Amino acid sequence: MLKLSELKQTRVYQEALEEGREEGREEGLQQGLQQGLQQGKLAAVPLLLKAGVSVEEIAQQLEVEIEAVRQIAQQQS
Repeated sequence: MLKLSELKQTRVYQEALEEGREEGREEGLQQGLQQGLQQGKLAAVPLLLKAGVSVEEIAQQLEVEIEAVRQIAQQQS
């Protein structure tokens, strides 16, 4: 029977490990992109509020949660 240290040296283990790492990188990149997009949208909220756009309309048009827009609006007051 293979010991754990021996198993880690096999080609199958190494390939599975690399595949897992690659999937993790891709997932992390996707999450990072989504967070960046969300932050970018929220950065526009103060400008839209100054322009007189309603909280509800901002949330709808930017496709963000209304509570996030409300929090920013409260911070601006």
